[in-house]
Parts: sequence; structure tokens; C-alpha cells
Amino acid sequence: MSMELSNSKYDQLLDNIGVTIEQARQNAVKFVNTELVKANWEIGRHIVEYEQHGKERAEYGSDLLSHLSKDLKQRYGKGYGRRNILDMRRFYLLYQKWQAVPAKLSWTHFVTLLGVSDDTARKFYEKQAVLENWGYRELERQINSSLFERLALSKDKKGILQLVEKGHIVTDPTEAIKDPYVLDFLKIPQSHRMTEKALEQKIIDNLQLFLLELGKGFAFIGRQYKISIRNRHFYIDLVFYHRILKCFVLIDLKIKQVEHNDIGQMNLYLNYFRNEENVEDDNEPIGIILSAEKDEVLVEYATGGISNKIFVSQYQLYLPDKKELQNKVKEILLNNL
Repeated sequence: MSMELSNSKYDQLLDNIGVTIEQARQNAVKFVNTELVKANWEIGRHIVEYEQHGKERAEYGSDLLSHLSKDLKQRYGKGYGRRNILDMRRFYLLYQKWQAVPAKLSWTHFVTLLGVSDDTARKFYEKQAVLENWGYRELERQINSSLFERLALSKDKKGILQLVEKGHIVTDPTEAIKDPYVLDFLKIPQSHRMTEKALEQKIIDNLQLFLLELGKGFAFIGRQYKISIRNRHFYIDLVFYHRILKCFVLIDLKIKQVEHNDIGQMNLYLNYFRNEENVEDDNEPIGIILSAEKDEVLVEYATGGISNKIFVSQYQLYLPDKKELQNKVKEILLNNL
């Protein structure tokens, strides 16, 4: 008995030490990251102050950075290539007050952000990376999929500026929905004929990336979720729970154009979930019909008068034309002056 107790206490000791070691390692990584970012910011500051002496003297930039890179590599080894030195200089020019540098982001995050030329978009991605705790690969994915522009197109000038200032904060169902959703990570050729079942399987195989595309707050519940009404059985393609909105989110996949009966079917699913699956603290469920095509007029008439929250969004299997989206966002900003 005492041996069992001793073993139990020993296991607890081992676990406690393990937690301490893991926390120390995480803290060490954070400390190293902060010091690296701070050092690179300082290097950028030294370069800019040397260049400027109070006035812009950009003509010295190219030769200066090349010489610096060569000498720093000789003294301190790798990591001081001309491109890296240029990034440090640009980093300081973007954040001329150290207090303005977000503490949660790594140097790799900042290098990725430096690649976004539009100031408004870059500020949005910075805010969102902090809000959603994105790794740098997740940040790259969202930049490449034009997340900012896709969200901005559904807003007016005030809404776009709020995106830039605060990030994308979901407080109601409409803010949780995108149109279109970009599913390029499924790597399905546009010309490829695919069944709904195959599309669903591809999403399940890439669930982490699909959750990233859905946005913050989505938790996966199940696929082909069975509901029974009397002796009839129905299967919902994908079911999620949104932990911020505190509601179920049902997704129905369509590889063709959405028809009015698809909307009626989703309405049935939502009524069932509201009455049979919701518990006391749950809000009204949300339905998303994710389709290859949609007729806006048909959708408007088919959803008219329905009290349930049904959204029809398109998906596309390729990255959007970023230039075209950027121009549309600029139009909104200019037309709402």
C-alpha cells in the first residue's frame, strides 16, 4: 500500500517537474524571440539614424546596406544578408516607437507582414495575428487568400477602418460568415468533377486549414451528423459549434448551384437543432450552405420570411485575384469620403 502511495506521489512529482520544465522552455523561447525582435528593431534604428541625420538621404541606402551586410556577416556570421538588413530597416520605419511593436509576434511574423505593401491591410493582418494567435504560416495563408479584402468588401468605409483598428471581432452571425470561402488548400483542379461526398472528405482531410478559413471560434463537432424525425433519417454534412457566438453551425455542401429546396432542407435542420440539440445557454443555430454557384435573386426569395439564420456562400478552389480585390476596396474607401 505504501509502495503504491509512494509510486503515486512519485508520478505526481514527475508531472510537476515536467510542467515546470515545459513552462521554462516556453518562457525561454518567448524571451529569445523578444530579444531578437528588439535587436533587429535597434539595428534598423541605427541604420535609419545614420542615413538620415535628421533628413532623408535615400541615395545612400543601396551601398550602405551592401557594405553593412558584408561586414556584419564577417563579424557575426549568417543572418545579416542584405535582404535581412533591409527588413530590419523597414521594420524600424514601420514601428518607430518600440512600445508600438506587438509583443506576441515573432520576427518571422514581422518579415511576413513587411511583404504587405498596403498599410491598411498590413495593420489588419497584424491585429488579427495577435487576436487569433496565428503562427507565421497561418498568417501567410490568410494574406495569400486575401482575407482582409474579402472581409472588407462586405463593409462600408467605417467598417473597413474598424477592421484595421480592431481586427475582425465576431459579435453576431453575419460577421462570422464569409463569401466566398477560399478552399485552395484542397488542391482540387477547377476542371475536376467532384462529388459532394468527395468534397466533404477533402475538407475532413484538411480540417485544420478549413477551420482556419472559417475563422476564430469554430470547433468541429462531426460529419454526416444524423438526425431522425419519426422514422426518417437525415444527415448534415458538417456540424460545428461557435464558442464565441455560443451556437451550433451547420454546413451543407453543394457542388452545383443552390436550389430553393436546399434552403428548405437547411431550415428543417435548424428547426430540429433548436428544439432537440440546443441546451439552455445555446443561441439560435446558424446554417451555411456552401456551394459552387448561387443565384442571388433565387436565394433572396427562398430565404425571405424565414426566421432562421441561413446563409448561402460560394466556395472557390483557387486564390482570388488580389489586385482586383484591392481595387474594389479602394473604391469603397474613396466613394465613402
